[in-house]
Amino acid sequence: MKIAIVGMGVTGSYLISKLSDEHEVTGYERQKEKDFTAVCAWGTTKKELAEFASDCNLNFEDYLYHDGQKMEVIIEDKNNTKEDKLFIELNGLCTYNKAQLEHDMMKGHNVIFNKNVKLEEIYDDYDLIIDSTGLRAILPMSKNRIMIPCLEYRIKYKKRPYEDFFIKPFKGLTGYFWYFPLNKNEAHVGAGDFYKNHNTTINEFMNRYPGEIINKIGRPICITPPSLCEPMYVDKVVGVGEAIGTVFPMLGEGIIPGLQCARLLIENLHDLKSYRKKVLEFYSPYDSVFKVVHSKLRGQFKFTNNFLDVLKMYRFMKQNEERFGMNIKLLDMFRVIRTV
Repeated sequence: MKIAIVGMGVTGSYLISKLSDEHEVTGYERQKEKDFTAVCAWGTTKKELAEFASDCNLNFEDYLYHDGQKMEVIIEDKNNTKEDKLFIELNGLCTYNKAQLEHDMMKGHNVIFNKNVKLEEIYDDYDLIIDSTGLRAILPMSKNRIMIPCLEYRIKYKKRPYEDFFIKPFKGLTGYFWYFPLNKNEAHVGAGDFYKNHNTTINEFMNRYPGEIINKIGRPICITPPSLCEPMYVDKVVGVGEAIGTVFPMLGEGIIPGLQCARLLIENLHDLKSYRKKVLEFYSPYDSVFKVVHSKLRGQFKFTNNFLDVLKMYRFMKQNEERFGMNIKLLDMFRVIRTV
Protein backbone atom coordinates (compact mmCIF):
# COMPACT_ATOMS: atom_id res chain seq x y z
CA MET A 1 0.00 0.00 0.00
CA LYS A 2 1.24 3.53 -0.82
CA ILE A 3 0.96 5.69 2.29
CA ALA A 4 1.60 9.38 2.90
CA ILE A 5 2.21 10.64 6.43
CA VAL A 6 1.86 14.40 6.82
CA GLY A 7 3.68 15.73 9.88
CA MET A 8 6.87 14.19 11.24
CA GLY A 9 6.29 14.81 14.92
CA VAL A 10 6.46 11.94 17.38
CA THR A 11 3.45 10.07 15.92
CA GLY A 12 4.45 10.60 12.31
CA SER A 13 8.06 9.58 12.97
CA TYR A 14 6.95 6.44 14.80
CA LEU A 15 4.51 5.55 12.02
CA ILE A 16 7.04 5.91 9.21
CA SER A 17 9.48 3.73 11.13
CA LYS A 18 6.91 1.00 11.74
CA LEU A 19 5.07 1.05 8.41
CA SER A 20 7.97 1.33 5.97
CA ASP A 21 8.93 -2.35 6.26
CA GLU A 22 5.63 -3.50 4.73
CA HIS A 23 4.43 -0.47 2.77
CA GLU A 24 5.69 2.23 0.43
CA VAL A 25 5.62 5.22 2.75
CA THR A 26 6.44 8.88 2.19
CA GLY A 27 6.61 11.39 5.00
CA TYR A 28 6.03 15.13 4.58
CA GLU A 29 7.40 17.71 7.01
CA ARG A 30 6.99 21.49 6.70
CA GLN A 31 10.23 22.25 8.60
CA LYS A 32 13.62 22.23 6.92
CA GLU A 33 15.68 19.18 7.81
CA LYS A 34 18.58 21.20 9.26
CA ASP A 35 16.18 23.32 11.33
CA PHE A 36 13.90 20.48 12.43
CA THR A 37 12.89 20.73 16.05
CA ALA A 38 10.21 19.16 18.21
CA VAL A 39 7.44 21.17 19.80
CA CYS A 40 6.14 20.76 23.38
CA ALA A 41 8.09 20.59 26.63
CA TRP A 42 9.64 17.17 25.91
CA GLY A 43 8.13 15.66 29.05
CA THR A 44 7.12 12.01 29.03
CA THR A 45 7.25 8.80 31.06
CA LYS A 46 10.29 6.55 30.81
CA LYS A 47 8.72 3.11 30.78
CA GLU A 48 6.10 3.93 28.18
CA LEU A 49 8.38 5.75 25.76
CA ALA A 50 11.13 3.17 26.19
CA GLU A 51 8.73 0.58 24.77
CA PHE A 52 7.89 2.73 21.74
CA ALA A 53 11.57 3.52 21.14
CA SER A 54 12.36 -0.18 21.34
CA ASP A 55 9.71 -0.81 18.67
CA CYS A 56 11.96 1.26 16.38
CA ASN A 57 15.15 -0.51 17.54
CA LEU A 58 16.23 2.49 19.59
CA ASN A 59 17.34 2.70 23.23
CA PHE A 60 15.45 5.41 25.12
CA GLU A 61 18.25 5.79 27.68
CA ASP A 62 20.36 7.32 24.89
CA TYR A 63 17.91 10.25 24.72
CA LEU A 64 17.13 10.77 28.41
CA TYR A 65 17.77 14.29 29.74
CA HIS A 66 16.25 14.62 33.20
CA ASP A 67 14.75 11.95 35.45
CA GLY A 68 12.26 13.73 37.70
CA GLN A 69 11.97 13.06 41.43
CA LYS A 70 9.51 15.65 42.69
CA MET A 71 7.31 18.24 40.99
CA GLU A 72 6.54 21.53 42.70
CA VAL A 73 3.07 22.92 42.05
CA ILE A 74 2.21 26.50 42.99
CA ILE A 75 -1.47 27.05 43.73
CA GLU A 76 -2.96 30.52 44.07
CA ASP A 77 -6.45 31.01 45.45
CA LYS A 78 -9.19 32.50 43.31
CA ASN A 79 -8.55 36.00 44.69
CA ASN A 80 -4.77 35.81 44.15
CA THR A 81 -4.30 36.60 47.85
CA LYS A 82 -2.72 33.35 48.99
CA GLU A 83 -0.13 31.04 47.48
CA ASP A 84 0.25 27.40 48.42
CA LYS A 85 2.86 24.82 47.43
CA LEU A 86 2.15 21.23 46.57
CA PHE A 87 4.87 18.62 46.01
CA ILE A 88 4.05 15.57 43.89
CA GLU A 89 6.30 12.52 44.02
CA LEU A 90 7.38 11.47 40.54
CA ASN A 91 7.86 7.95 39.30
CA GLY A 92 9.14 7.96 35.74
CA LEU A 93 8.29 11.48 34.59
CA CYS A 94 11.27 12.72 32.61
CA THR A 95 12.46 14.93 29.79
CA TYR A 96 14.32 13.65 26.75
CA ASN A 97 15.88 14.73 23.47
CA LYS A 98 12.62 14.58 21.54
CA ALA A 99 13.96 16.15 18.36
CA GLN A 100 16.84 13.65 18.13
CA LEU A 101 14.58 10.67 18.79
CA GLU A 102 12.23 11.79 16.03
CA HIS A 103 15.22 12.29 13.69
CA ASP A 104 16.41 8.77 14.43
CA MET A 105 12.96 7.27 13.93
CA MET A 106 12.86 8.93 10.50
CA LYS A 107 16.42 7.94 9.59
CA GLY A 108 16.66 5.77 6.48
CA HIS A 109 13.07 6.42 5.46
CA ASN A 110 11.59 8.55 2.70
CA VAL A 111 10.88 11.97 4.23
CA ILE A 112 10.39 15.14 2.21
CA PHE A 113 11.30 18.18 4.33
CA ASN A 114 10.45 21.84 3.78
CA LYS A 115 7.12 20.86 2.24
CA ASN A 116 3.85 22.34 3.49
CA VAL A 117 1.82 19.82 1.54
CA LYS A 118 -1.83 20.29 0.55
CA LEU A 119 -4.30 17.44 0.29
CA GLU A 120 -5.12 18.10 -3.36
CA GLU A 121 -1.42 17.84 -4.23
CA ILE A 122 -1.09 14.25 -3.05
CA TYR A 123 -4.63 12.84 -2.96
CA ASP A 124 -4.40 10.82 -6.18
CA ASP A 125 -0.92 9.47 -5.45
CA TYR A 126 -1.62 7.40 -2.33
CA ASP A 127 -3.89 4.65 -1.07
CA LEU A 128 -3.89 6.12 2.45
CA ILE A 129 -3.07 9.61 3.72
CA ILE A 130 -2.38 10.05 7.45
CA ASP A 131 -2.86 13.45 9.07
CA SER A 132 -0.28 13.57 11.87
CA THR A 133 -0.02 17.35 11.98
CA GLY A 134 -1.64 18.00 15.36
CA LEU A 135 -3.29 21.09 13.93
CA ARG A 136 -5.38 18.89 11.62
CA ALA A 137 -4.01 20.38 8.42
CA ILE A 138 -5.27 17.61 6.11
CA LEU A 139 -8.52 16.35 7.62
CA PRO A 140 -11.60 18.62 7.53
CA MET A 141 -11.62 20.80 10.63
CA SER A 142 -13.85 19.73 13.50
CA LYS A 143 -16.17 22.48 14.79
CA ASN A 144 -15.83 21.35 18.42
CA ARG A 145 -12.07 21.61 18.83
CA ILE A 146 -10.94 23.83 21.72
CA MET A 147 -7.42 25.14 21.27
CA ILE A 148 -5.15 26.46 24.01
CA PRO A 149 -2.52 28.97 22.76
CA CYS A 150 0.96 28.07 24.00
CA LEU A 151 4.41 29.67 23.95
CA GLU A 152 7.65 28.06 25.04
CA TYR A 153 11.32 29.02 25.30
CA ARG A 154 14.34 26.79 25.54
CA ILE A 155 16.64 28.58 27.97
CA LYS A 156 20.29 28.04 28.88
CA TYR A 157 21.17 29.24 32.40
CA LYS A 158 24.45 29.79 34.18
CA LYS A 159 22.66 28.08 37.05
CA ARG A 160 19.15 26.73 36.69
CA PRO A 161 16.59 28.32 39.05
CA TYR A 162 14.95 24.90 39.63
CA GLU A 163 16.47 21.45 39.35
CA ASP A 164 13.21 19.58 38.94
CA PHE A 165 9.75 19.97 37.43
CA PHE A 166 7.78 23.07 38.37
CA ILE A 167 4.28 24.10 37.27
CA LYS A 168 1.75 26.76 38.17
CA PRO A 169 -1.90 26.26 37.11
CA PHE A 170 -3.76 29.40 36.10
CA LYS A 171 -6.93 30.55 37.78
CA GLY A 172 -9.94 28.66 36.42
CA LEU A 173 -7.69 25.87 35.07
CA THR A 174 -7.47 27.84 31.84
CA GLY A 175 -3.92 26.58 31.42
CA TYR A 176 -0.65 26.52 33.32
CA PHE A 177 2.95 27.68 33.41
CA TRP A 178 5.68 25.03 33.20
CA TYR A 179 9.38 24.68 33.84
CA PHE A 180 10.93 21.39 32.66
CA PRO A 181 14.68 20.75 33.18
CA LEU A 182 16.57 19.46 30.16
CA ASN A 183 20.27 18.56 29.85
CA LYS A 184 23.10 20.44 31.56
CA ASN A 185 21.84 23.92 32.51
CA GLU A 186 18.96 24.08 30.05
CA ALA A 187 15.21 24.07 30.61
CA HIS A 188 11.96 24.52 28.75
CA VAL A 189 9.99 27.48 30.09
CA GLY A 190 6.52 28.01 28.75
CA ALA A 191 2.83 28.39 29.33
CA GLY A 192 -0.54 27.99 27.68
CA ASP A 193 -3.76 29.80 28.52
CA PHE A 194 -7.22 29.65 26.98
CA TYR A 195 -7.62 33.40 27.52
CA LYS A 196 -4.18 34.21 26.08
CA ASN A 197 -2.73 35.69 29.27
CA HIS A 198 0.18 33.28 29.42
CA ASN A 199 2.80 35.67 28.04
CA THR A 200 2.69 37.80 31.18
CA THR A 201 3.57 34.88 33.44
CA ILE A 202 6.37 33.72 31.13
CA ASN A 203 7.85 37.21 30.96
CA GLU A 204 7.72 37.63 34.74
CA PHE A 205 9.57 34.35 35.21
CA MET A 206 12.19 35.17 32.58
CA ASN A 207 12.78 38.61 34.08
CA ARG A 208 13.26 37.03 37.48
CA TYR A 209 15.48 34.24 36.15
CA PRO A 210 17.20 35.52 32.99
CA GLY A 211 19.06 33.19 30.68
CA GLU A 212 20.14 32.72 27.09
CA ILE A 213 17.21 32.03 24.74
CA ILE A 214 18.13 29.11 22.48
CA ASN A 215 14.77 28.57 20.83
CA LYS A 216 11.21 29.90 20.85
CA ILE A 217 8.13 27.98 19.73
CA GLY A 218 4.50 29.01 19.77
CA ARG A 219 1.53 26.94 18.72
CA PRO A 220 -1.89 25.98 20.12
CA ILE A 221 -2.77 22.53 21.42
CA CYS A 222 -6.14 20.82 21.19
CA ILE A 223 -7.69 19.61 24.46
CA THR A 224 -10.93 18.28 22.95
CA PRO A 225 -11.25 14.47 23.23
CA PRO A 226 -11.69 12.15 20.22
CA SER A 227 -15.43 11.82 20.84
CA LEU A 228 -15.77 15.50 19.91
CA CYS A 229 -13.16 15.55 17.13
CA GLU A 230 -15.10 13.88 14.37
CA PRO A 231 -14.57 13.01 11.63
CA MET A 232 -11.56 10.83 12.40
CA TYR A 233 -11.33 9.78 8.79
CA VAL A 234 -12.83 10.76 5.45
CA ASP A 235 -12.50 8.30 2.60
CA LYS A 236 -8.76 7.46 2.52
CA VAL A 237 -7.64 10.33 4.76
CA VAL A 238 -7.27 9.45 8.44
CA GLY A 239 -6.14 11.38 11.51
CA VAL A 240 -3.87 10.21 14.30
CA GLY A 241 -2.79 11.66 17.65
CA GLU A 242 -3.57 15.27 18.43
CA ALA A 243 -5.28 15.72 15.05
CA ILE A 244 -8.14 13.63 16.43
CA GLY A 245 -7.98 14.81 20.05
CA THR A 246 -5.70 12.45 21.96
CA VAL A 247 -4.04 15.10 24.16
CA PHE A 248 -4.87 14.50 27.83
CA PRO A 249 -7.08 17.55 28.61
CA MET A 250 -6.04 18.09 32.23
CA LEU A 251 -2.28 18.15 31.58
CA GLY A 252 -2.04 19.09 27.91
CA GLU A 253 0.19 16.03 27.51
CA GLY A 254 0.17 14.36 24.11
CA ILE A 255 3.35 12.35 23.49
CA ILE A 256 2.33 8.98 24.94
CA PRO A 257 -1.36 9.33 23.93
CA GLY A 258 -0.28 10.13 20.36
CA LEU A 259 1.95 7.07 20.19
CA GLN A 260 -0.80 4.89 21.64
CA CYS A 261 -3.09 6.18 18.91
CA ALA A 262 -0.45 5.44 16.25
CA ARG A 263 -0.31 1.86 17.49
CA LEU A 264 -4.10 1.57 17.19
CA LEU A 265 -3.88 2.81 13.60
CA ILE A 266 -1.19 0.27 12.72
CA GLU A 267 -3.34 -2.52 14.16
CA ASN A 268 -6.39 -1.38 12.17
CA LEU A 269 -4.70 0.03 9.08
CA HIS A 270 -6.98 -1.75 6.63
CA ASP A 271 -10.20 -1.08 8.54
CA LEU A 272 -10.67 2.58 9.41
CA LYS A 273 -14.15 1.95 10.78
CA SER A 274 -12.63 -0.43 13.33
CA TYR A 275 -9.87 2.10 14.03
CA ARG A 276 -12.42 4.78 14.87
CA LYS A 277 -14.23 2.38 17.21
CA LYS A 278 -11.01 1.40 18.98
CA VAL A 279 -10.00 5.05 19.41
CA LEU A 280 -13.36 5.97 20.94
CA GLU A 281 -13.12 3.04 23.35
CA PHE A 282 -9.50 3.63 24.33
CA TYR A 283 -9.86 7.37 24.95
CA SER A 284 -13.35 7.30 26.48
CA PRO A 285 -11.91 8.22 29.96
CA TYR A 286 -10.87 11.56 28.44
CA ASP A 287 -14.54 12.55 28.18
CA SER A 288 -14.93 12.98 31.94
CA VAL A 289 -11.60 14.81 32.16
CA PHE A 290 -12.69 17.20 29.43
CA LYS A 291 -16.00 17.86 31.18
CA VAL A 292 -14.11 19.00 34.30
CA VAL A 293 -11.72 21.23 32.35
CA HIS A 294 -14.44 22.63 30.08
CA SER A 295 -16.72 23.47 33.00
CA LYS A 296 -13.82 25.33 34.67
CA LEU A 297 -13.14 27.25 31.45
CA ARG A 298 -16.77 28.36 31.31
CA GLY A 299 -16.85 29.25 35.00
CA GLN A 300 -19.60 26.70 35.59
CA PHE A 301 -17.73 24.14 37.68
CA LYS A 302 -19.43 23.00 40.89
CA PHE A 303 -18.37 20.00 42.93
CA THR A 304 -22.00 19.04 43.43
CA ASN A 305 -22.45 18.80 39.66
CA ASN A 306 -18.99 17.65 38.61
CA PHE A 307 -17.97 15.40 41.49
CA LEU A 308 -18.57 12.19 39.52
CA ASP A 309 -16.41 13.41 36.64
CA VAL A 310 -13.62 14.40 39.04
CA LEU A 311 -13.82 10.97 40.66
CA LYS A 312 -13.66 9.25 37.25
CA MET A 313 -10.63 11.34 36.34
CA TYR A 314 -8.92 10.45 39.61
CA ARG A 315 -9.62 6.72 39.21
CA PHE A 316 -8.28 6.73 35.64
CA MET A 317 -5.08 8.54 36.61
CA LYS A 318 -4.64 6.46 39.78
CA GLN A 319 -4.98 3.22 37.82
CA ASN A 320 -2.39 4.52 35.35
CA GLU A 321 0.15 6.11 37.70
CA GLU A 322 3.08 4.50 35.91
CA ARG A 323 1.83 5.83 32.60
CA PHE A 324 1.57 9.39 34.02
CA GLY A 325 4.88 9.06 35.88
CA MET A 326 3.64 10.47 39.18
CA ASN A 327 1.92 9.49 42.40
CA ILE A 328 -1.74 10.44 42.09
CA LYS A 329 -3.56 11.50 45.29
CA LEU A 330 -7.22 12.43 45.44
CA LEU A 331 -6.59 15.18 47.99
CA ASP A 332 -3.98 16.80 45.73
CA MET A 333 -6.39 16.74 42.82
CA PHE A 334 -9.17 18.27 44.91
CA ARG A 335 -6.82 20.99 46.18
CA VAL A 336 -5.85 22.06 42.67
CA ILE A 337 -9.36 21.95 41.21
CA ARG A 338 -11.05 23.54 44.20
CA THR A 339 -8.50 26.32 44.70
CA VAL A 340 -8.06 27.50 41.14
